[in-house]
Amino acid sequence: MNKIDTIVFDLGGVLIDWNPDYVFKKIFSTDEEMRWFYNNICTADWNEEQDAGKSLQEATEERVKKFPEHETNIRMYYGRWEEMLGGPIHETVEVFRHLKHKTDYKLYALTNWSAETFPVALDRYEFLHWFHGRLVSGEEKTRKPFKDIYELLINRFNIDPTRAVYIDDNARNLFPAKELGFQVIHFQSPQQFKKELTEILGEEV
Repeated sequence: MNKIDTIVFDLGGVLIDWNPDYVFKKIFSTDEEMRWFYNNICTADWNEEQDAGKSLQEATEERVKKFPEHETNIRMYYGRWEEMLGGPIHETVEVFRHLKHKTDYKLYALTNWSAETFPVALDRYEFLHWFHGRLVSGEEKTRKPFKDIYELLINRFNIDPTRAVYIDDNARNLFPAKELGFQVIHFQSPQQFKKELTEILGEEV
């Protein structure tokens, strides 16, 4: 097995706690109503279109036109987007801090994130500037799990995937990375992540 020299992080759900519930729990009286809204109006698939480069204004206006009776809540999705940022996932950030300052691993980010909202996170979280490089789906007009974004990451930063680890909280996004040769970690908790990374690297992190 090749010695690992590169570690690639997903951001949302791994280093940053992002959740629309932080806004919509204040709006809807029951979880059932909120889940219905996510499943039918502001869906995960719809949000991913913006992650892949669609403008927030265009996406919002199209959705309002389709569901005018839900206009107020649709406009809140991006209008109150900053409130959906719950903050850093501190235990993971501490592992990242150790890797950055105490080791020689190359560190990269591969994230599904709107190009329009990512600058907010960049301003808010200093650790996003620690990476040797970042690939933001909205800036590249594609997204995970499409294979081209992983290939773009490899080519842009000259990564040998057989010497790299990729971490993501969405299992769907791990399959293309694995096919390309990355070792992968399905992030479920900071403790589990730290344990698996320690095992792969053969050193405490």
